[in-house]
Amino acid sequence: MGDISHTVLLDHQLSWKEKFETEKVKLLDIFSDKAIAVEHIGSTSVESLSSKPIIDIAVMVDNHKDADSFTRLLAKINYRFDSLSTERHFYTKGDPIEYHLSIAYKNKGGFWERQILFRDYLRSHPDFRDEYQQLKENLLQNDPTGQDVYLSGKTEFVNKVLALARIDVNQNPLG
Repeated sequence: MGDISHTVLLDHQLSWKEKFETEKVKLLDIFSDKAIAVEHIGSTSVESLSSKPIIDIAVMVDNHKDADSFTRLLAKINYRFDSLSTERHFYTKGDPIEYHLSIAYKNKGGFWERQILFRDYLRSHPDFRDEYQQLKENLLQNDPTGQDVYLSGKTEFVNKVLALARIDVNQNPLG
């Protein structure tokens, strides 16, 4: 039937948190003390937010030069290397895809900060969470592939939320 994981939005599932926690244990076995942190990111990490049924996970490592060393070990638990950018190594797992894994670098790029800020802001601001859900639904109607227009159409909203989140952090630095 093909991979439809990128083409549907499901109501939030309690099982998504459980799937993350189970996968986190496996990842910590691989990354060991090289993992500074492992976080559930993306829409599946925000309660009451519909999402594509893909668990997004970010692992923070100290140095971008260390990230390549994990590819072979990740393959043993069925992660496939997908792409590389200046901010992360990106992997997928499953057919259909069930997991996205990003190895972010403490010494390079802002991927980690953006992901955590965006997630936390949506978690604490239901009005923006709901606006984001409506935007995603509209974009998926216009781009049923869940790829091109769907991804680019979220950029303006994400940037707006990140700007608001940074203001909140600066005004309330202790959370």
